[in-house]
Amino acid sequence: MTIGLIRKAVQSGNLKEPFTAAEVNLLLRINWGGNFLAKHSVGNRSTTELFIRVDRGLYRLKG
Repeated sequence: MTIGLIRKAVQSGNLKEPFTAAEVNLLLRINWGGNFLAKHSVGNRSTTELFIRVDRGLYRLKG
């Protein structure tokens, strides 16, 4: 589960907040991190809100 892996990486210090899609891609060995972060960001209103966009291309976990 992608969100679980991101949460675990933040908690362990392997992913520092705020993070970029490129950092998520590298950490999880995926190539769709940007789409995932944008889709699940606060204010998107199309799905679950798991991340807060703090600046262009920078995200942190919600809650």
